[in-house]
Amino acid sequence: MRFVAGADEAGRGCLAGPLVAAAVLFDYERLTPADLRTLSALNDSKQHTPEGREDLMPRVLRAATQVAVTTRCVRGIDERGLHKTNLAALSDALKRVARPGCLCLSDGFAVPATGYAQRAVVGGDARSAAIAAASVIAKVTRDRFMQRMEERYPGWGFADHVGYSTPEHRAAIIGRGVSPLHRMSFQSVAYQHLAM
Repeated sequence: MRFVAGADEAGRGCLAGPLVAAAVLFDYERLTPADLRTLSALNDSKQHTPEGREDLMPRVLRAATQVAVTTRCVRGIDERGLHKTNLAALSDALKRVARPGCLCLSDGFAVPATGYAQRAVVGGDARSAAIAAASVIAKVTRDRFMQRMEERYPGWGFADHVGYSTPEHRAAIIGRGVSPLHRMSFQSVAYQHLAM
């Protein structure tokens, strides 16, 4: 197949910050040998170091025919629910890059119809270059955002844990409460001490 689009998200399991979905379209007839080397280095973004992801991102952008990033804010996640928000974001990102004759792949979950052939791939970020590329784009984009939020909301350690539920993050919530970036719909032990 000539055109393959892959989608993945970052921030699904976080206590704070947006959900970021990315989709990457590859035209396999136009990939150069250098592009193919880049694709062979891809894997689930969590398997790469932050520096490794930063190194891969411009290489993915050069190899890709098209890239789309879709974000969903904390309040939207709280109002609509994480799973529903996630599926819609993945579908929206795929729709933005897909073209006739394209196969749309998503990591793990079947997403709402895009109007193109599509397939959910369990463990897709380790099995599909397009999904792995989207994983890198989503993770780098989200991490950069959360690191910038450290300046706006100092004291929660967003630059380090980027919103994930680490011991340091949970301790900051106990000591400082929650910020506007925290998802209040999560049933997390980190929130048990708060008067809701």
